[in-house]
Amino acid sequence: MLRLEDLTLFVRAAALSSFSEAAREAGLPPAQVSSAIKRLETALNIRLFARSTRSLRLTPEGETWLPYATQMLETMQAGLQQIQTPDDEIRGTLQIAVPSDLGRNLLLGIFRQFRQRHPALKLRILFSDQVTDVFKDPVDVAFRYGSNEDASYVALPIAPENRRVLVASPDWIAKNGEPATPADLEKCDALTYVLRGRLFDRWTLTARGETHEVQVNGTIISDDAEVIRRLAIAGEGIANKSWLDVSEDVFQGRLKLLLPDYEGDGVPLNMICPHRKQLSPAVRLLYEAVKERCEALVQRRG
Repeated sequence: MLRLEDLTLFVRAAALSSFSEAAREAGLPPAQVSSAIKRLETALNIRLFARSTRSLRLTPEGETWLPYATQMLETMQAGLQQIQTPDDEIRGTLQIAVPSDLGRNLLLGIFRQFRQRHPALKLRILFSDQVTDVFKDPVDVAFRYGSNEDASYVALPIAPENRRVLVASPDWIAKNGEPATPADLEKCDALTYVLRGRLFDRWTLTARGETHEVQVNGTIISDDAEVIRRLAIAGEGIANKSWLDVSEDVFQGRLKLLLPDYEGDGVPLNMICPHRKQLSPAVRLLYEAVKERCEALVQRRG
C-alpha cells in the first residue's frame, strides 16, 4: 500500500534532485526520506532513482511514474481536504511567494484580512524580489510582476493595467523642484534598482503617442525594491516604481507623483500557479481578494 507521506517525499526529492534537500524541507532526517523511497520502490517493483555519491536523478521508470505520482498526490490531498473541512471553512497551509515591496506594503494587509475571514487557514509568506520557481520551490502560488512568457505555468491576471510611476517626497520637491519634461530627469537624483545583475537606469515615459527613453543617474543603487521606496520617502531622490507599490504613500502624502501626464512602462501583476489543478478553494479565494483590492487601486489612479 502506498503512503501519502512517501508519495510526497518522492515528488519533492524529484523536484529538488536531492534526498537531503527534501528532508530539510520536510523537517525530517535524510534517512527517513531514503526509507520512504525504498518502500515505494519495493511496492512498485521498480527503481525510481539512480543514486551516486555526487548526484541523484530519476531513472526512466521514475520519470514515467512521476506525473502519475503527482496526480495521485493531488487527488489524495483534495479528497482529504473535502472530508476534513466544512463547506464554509478552509484549512491547511498556503505557501505564498511575494515581491519584497509589494508584499510588505500592500499584500500583507490583504493577507491579514484574508486570515481573519478564514481563521483555520495558515499562511506561510516568503518575501523576495527574486523570481520564484513554482515547480521547484515549496510554494503554492507566487505573485509576480511582468508578462506571462512561460506557458508551463498558469498566470492569473491580478492587475493587467498597472504601470510604473515617478515619485518623490514633498521635501525633495521643495529642495529641487519638479521636473517639467522627461529630459529634466537626467539632471535629477535617481534611485535605481538592480535585479539579477541588470541595472534599471533607463526610464521610459510615453505621452500623446511619443515615447521618451531617459538615461538617469544617481548615487544610490539597491537590489531591494522596498529600500528604493523608503529612500524616496526619506527625500533621497526620484523613484520609478510600480503604482501598486507606492499608491498608499501617494494617498497619504508621503510621496507625490511627478510628470503625471506621462505613462510609465506597464508592469502587470499576476498570480502564478504550477497548473490549474493547484487552484484549491483557498487559492481561488485568495486570488479574488487580492484582485479586488489591486483593481480598485489601479482604477483610482486612472
